[in-house]
Amino acid sequence: MNIQPMAEYVVVQAETATNKTASGLYLPGGSQEKPKTAKVISVGEGVSMVKKGDRVIYKNEYEATNVKVGKDEFTLVFSKNIIAIVK
Repeated sequence: MNIQPMAEYVVVQAETATNKTASGLYLPGGSQEKPKTAKVISVGEGVSMVKKGDRVIYKNEYEATNVKVGKDEFTLVFSKNIIAIVK
C-alpha cells in the first residue's frame, strides 16, 4: 500500500458490511448500512492517538475521502473524526 497520509490524516480500510439483519433477513446491496468501523492502515506525522493496526470508529462520512488503489478501497479520515478505538 503506497498511501502516506499528511499531517493529521489517517488511512483506514472499512470493515465489510453485513448483508443479513439480526432477525435473519438478507438485505439487497443498496440497503446495506455502510460500516463506520475500520482498520487503521497508516497514520500521518501529526497523529498520536491511534496507530497502524488499531480498529477505530469514525464519524461524518462526508468529510472523508475515498480512494481506490488496485482492487483495495481506502478512506482518508481527519484524526479528529475518529471517535473511538475498538478493543
